[in-house]
Amino acid sequence: MSIGSMNPVEWDEFYRMAKDRGVTLPLEQTIAWDAFDEAVPGRSPWGRVVYRGADGEPRALLALTRMEVRGFPYLWAKHGPVWLGDDPSAEEEADLRELLIQGVRHRDRSVVFIRLHALHQAPDCRELLQTKTYDRTIILNLDRDDDEAVLASFKSRGRRDVRKALRNESLTFADETARAEEVFDELYAILTETGERDGFRAAPKETYLTMLRALGPDHARLYVARENGGEALAWGLPVLWEDLATYYYAASSHQARRMLAADALLYKEACWLRALGVRTFDLMGIDSERAPELAGVRMFKSKFTQDEPVEVAGAWDVPVRPQVYAALVRALGAKHALSALPAKIRGAAGKIPEGIRALVSKARAEEDAVPEELADDAAGSSTTAGDNAR
Repeated sequence: MSIGSMNPVEWDEFYRMAKDRGVTLPLEQTIAWDAFDEAVPGRSPWGRVVYRGADGEPRALLALTRMEVRGFPYLWAKHGPVWLGDDPSAEEEADLRELLIQGVRHRDRSVVFIRLHALHQAPDCRELLQTKTYDRTIILNLDRDDDEAVLASFKSRGRRDVRKALRNESLTFADETARAEEVFDELYAILTETGERDGFRAAPKETYLTMLRALGPDHARLYVARENGGEALAWGLPVLWEDLATYYYAASSHQARRMLAADALLYKEACWLRALGVRTFDLMGIDSERAPELAGVRMFKSKFTQDEPVEVAGAWDVPVRPQVYAALVRALGAKHALSALPAKIRGAAGKIPEGIRALVSKARAEEDAVPEELADDAAGSSTTAGDNAR
């Protein structure tokens, strides 16, 4: 039996509930992010809900985006739910998920799973398909008197590296948000180099430009370090909402690392964002037991604060249609295994993914065969409407 309740809510009420409780929403949970979702093919805002506790008071807010993986739809509540007040208990998180699943099944039975964040791991929370998450981050407090106070808040090695870079008169730093279309080919080449060095694959160039266009300069900035005002060495793309900024994307060349250009640029970004009213700057993820591959970025990011890393809720996949989700897991596992084979063997085994896809389709058909009245009964208790690198 549910301990709380859930119902749909429009943006104005969603925002008011957060403001009344002194909570700054992550950008991905705001109406500004809706514009980005609407601009990306295959994505669209799906709806917002409020989860209320046993006393009927708002306890959590959640905005969802409809997306697809391999042609199968899912919902992504990036950096959501946003809990109002104290951290949730495992029971509250489980109750929210159950009510949400019931509501999604009632409104859109094609949805295979929901991706959202949770502090407490549970049997219904699965590791993510085809992407990574983090559950520990570095957060900079920019509520300082001036830029020197921002620098003074860094660890000694952070201050040393920034000061060394700033003494290099060949380095220049600028806000190039207004020039994004003009300069991004050069910046994307640096991102590709960074990905090859750090083991990730960059999204298509248009993804970053679409983000800048859709969010606009009020919510996304492009900062660049150059040598003598010419060749780009490093860049950062933070996003912001009110007094919260997130270090969304960043890249640096080998030359930038040698010159410590990325270090000085991050300091400049912190100062520029502070001037825009930002007081909290989330550097967005370091390593943990769940994300050991982020150890390299920890060495860089941890220089910029004397505070301890902050534990945050990681993302999980929560199946809405368990049979279809399980078939998807098998399909992607077969694909990854096939990719690891030598090319000659891979060609001979090329029919494997098609066979697995048929299995996914079969699982979908079997779940679609559930009598409609049973599906309605299952949903009846719910009133729901519905990657950076150095």
